[in-house]
Amino acid sequence: MKYKIGNIKKTEYKEVVDIWEASVRATHHFLKEEDIQYFKPLILNIYLDAVELKCVKNEEGQITGFLGVADQNLEMLFIHPDYRGKQIGKILLNYSIEKMNVKKVDVNEQNEQAVGFYKKCGFETKSRSELDSSGKPYPTLHMVLKN
Repeated sequence: MKYKIGNIKKTEYKEVVDIWEASVRATHHFLKEEDIQYFKPLILNIYLDAVELKCVKNEEGQITGFLGVADQNLEMLFIHPDYRGKQIGKILLNYSIEKMNVKKVDVNEQNEQAVGFYKKCGFETKSRSELDSSGKPYPTLHMVLKN
C-alpha cells in the first residue's frame, strides 16, 4: 500500500484526538483513566496548535496516523490501533527526519514498544526525567537521533 503524507486541517482535530485516545489506550497501559481525560482537552485545544501536523490517510480519507513537530522535536506520533504494524509509524518518522529536520523525541519510559521503535530507528537516550512535561510521575526518556 502506498501512503501519502498530508496536512491536517483544524476541522480534523476531533478525528486526530480520537486516534490519539485509541492509540494511547492500546499502548500506554501505565496511564490512569484520569490522566487520559486530563490530556484529551489539552491536546485538542492547545497541543495540536503548538506543532506542525502531518498525517497519513486511508483510501476512504480517514486519518490512520499522525505526527506533530516543533523545534526539531517529534512531539507526537500516534497510529490508530487498527493500522499498527503497517509501516505507518516508520513512514511518518522518516518523513519527519528527512523533511522536518527532526533530531529529538521524548518518550514515556514505560511505553517500551515506542522506546524500542525509536532505538531501532536510530535514536539513543541522552537523558531521563522522573516526571513528564506536565509534572506527572511518568518518567520520560529524552532521545536524540544518532549521526
